[in-house]
Order: sequence, then C-alpha cells, then structure tokens
Amino acid sequence: MSRIQRLAALLEEPLLVAGPPYVLGGQANVRYLTGLQSSNAAVLVEPDGSATLYTDFRYANRARALEGVEVVETARGLIPAIGGLLAGRRIQIEGQHLPHALYRELVDAGVDAVPSGGLVESLRAVKDDEEIATMRRARALSDQIFAALAEERFSGRSERELAWWIERSFREAGAESVSFEAVVGAGATAASPHAVPGDAPIEAGVLVVVDAGCIVDGYCSDCTRTFGVGEISERLDELYALCLEAQLAGLAAVAPGVHGRDADAASRSLIEARGLGWAYGHGMGHGVGLQIHEAPTLRPESTDVLEAGNVVSVEPGIYIPDESAGVRIEDLVLVTDDGHARLTQFTKELITVE
Repeated sequence: MSRIQRLAALLEEPLLVAGPPYVLGGQANVRYLTGLQSSNAAVLVEPDGSATLYTDFRYANRARALEGVEVVETARGLIPAIGGLLAGRRIQIEGQHLPHALYRELVDAGVDAVPSGGLVESLRAVKDDEEIATMRRARALSDQIFAALAEERFSGRSERELAWWIERSFREAGAESVSFEAVVGAGATAASPHAVPGDAPIEAGVLVVVDAGCIVDGYCSDCTRTFGVGEISERLDELYALCLEAQLAGLAAVAPGVHGRDADAASRSLIEARGLGWAYGHGMGHGVGLQIHEAPTLRPESTDVLEAGNVVSVEPGIYIPDESAGVRIEDLVLVTDDGHARLTQFTKELITVE
C-alpha cells in the first residue's frame, strides 16, 4: 500500500497537505507522500486514495514524472490558486502548518476549510524498510565523520573552526547537507544545551560537546559525543560517567509499547538521584527522519507510545554553568519488534584528544 493510500484510509474528508518546511528547503509531508522536493507544493488526498498535486512552473516538470498523483500547475501564489480551484468544497487542512493568512485565502475563495493535524506525522513516525535503510546510511556517514574528528587536534582551535570542519567533512564525504548547524561547545560553552560555537581557542582540561548530523536522500542523522581535551579533572570524569550511565539506562528502556515519558524517566532518575536533576532540563529524545525533530517525543510530558519502526534519539545531558562544564551523549535508535537497535555505533568511551 502506498503512503497516499495509507493516509487515505485515515480520512473521512479530503486533506490538503502543504507542510511543514524542513532543512533542505522543502515540505516534509509533501515529499513523504509524493517524493517531490519543493518549497511550493500541496497535495490534496481524497478518501478514495486519489491525489492531486499542485505546484508552480518551477517544479511542474518534476511533479509530472511522479506516479500516483494528478498534477495541476498553478500560479506561484499556490494557496490562493488552490482556493479558486476548490471553491465550494469542504476539505481538511494541516492547521499546525498553514499560516492563518493562507487559511483566510482559502476561506475567502469559498473553501470550507476545517483545521486538522498530525495525520501525516503519525505515518511518518513509523519508518518503512526503505526509510530505515536510508537512515542506516546516514548514521554510517555520521560514524565515519566522528571517527575522523577524534583524530583532530582540538586545543588551540576555535569551536567555530571545528564546527566548520565537521560540516565541510560531511559534504565532502557525500552528504546532501547537514541536519542542523554543527554544535561544538567547550568548557563554559558546553554548559549550554544549544551552544553557539565561538571564536576563542579551546583550552586543555575541558570537556567538548559535539552535536552533529547529516542528510542522506532527505533523511537525517543525529549524534552527540563528548570529548576530553588533554587531562581532565576527576569531577569531569565523574560527570561523564554519570551521563553515560543515564544514557545506557535510557537506551535499555526503549521498546515498543513504552511511553515516551517512561523512557525519559529511566535516564532522568539516575541523574536526579545524584542531586543533578536541575542540570538535565531537556527531554531525553525525539523522533528523527525527514526532519531532525519529529514524532515521537521522549520527555516528561510526552503522551507518545513507542512503536516498532520509530527512530528516536536518546540524549541525556548534564549542564553546570558554575563549573563551566557540560556533557551529553546521544545515539540514534530504531525501535524494533522486540526492543531496539542502536544505529549510531561510534564509541561512547570518553576519548581524550589533544
């Protein structure tokens, strides 16, 4: 059954799919359903399984080469054009992705537009065999780059320089792009979960958190490792060991039928027991696929339940600004029928770099 047919089976009324944007400048749900990488397209999926793909001149020829959709070329003002074509019809729209101004364009054109949400995302959360194979290729490239990074000199170089080395290395190794701007945080910078790399030279005796990923055939990888520069203190060693213990506990909890909040708790309870719960303020993980952050979520307030085919990150962290210290360890994990399979394979032993 095609992806469009699987979506149609969930519908009682037609659904206009037009989002969301993702890192390659396209629309993730449109690409998922049709294969079209475009920044200006929408697909109307009918309950009977038929589908109409709307796009402008720039993408029309590529759209016509696709199977399973009827293509309608529109003006560049896509949503107003669709409004004119669908006037008098009742359809569902992706309420979380379509801006209110464009929603009004549909309504003013005479479309009975009913906000809906999450249907395509629920399908995307469970990866098929082709998607999993692609994500295995992306993680293999990630492992390759992290292994090469471990041979690089850190001290005396800036965080920004190393971040650029990572992004350049991914592209030279064959990645389409990076999943997000590489994060390199040393010492005090590492004490911020979403660190911004700076220009100051990295000094010896600190931990360096490196969070990076690449895109292969549209699908993302995501991995974080923490390195020690030269000889580090016993305190930093202890923080690393605690984070690794929590990460392994989080990994062990990932299995079908497990609530996202319970998987999160498996890692969080260990850090809280050491009196550092306050230093672990983000969720343990999130889904990864066409987008770097997608369903399901693994955090304290999550209502998601893991299913076989989910690909999620497991990434507890500890951040202590007063000690200029941060550590995070992250793997990409596939939920399987009987548990999980770790995709990222680069070592999690603390590596000391120069």
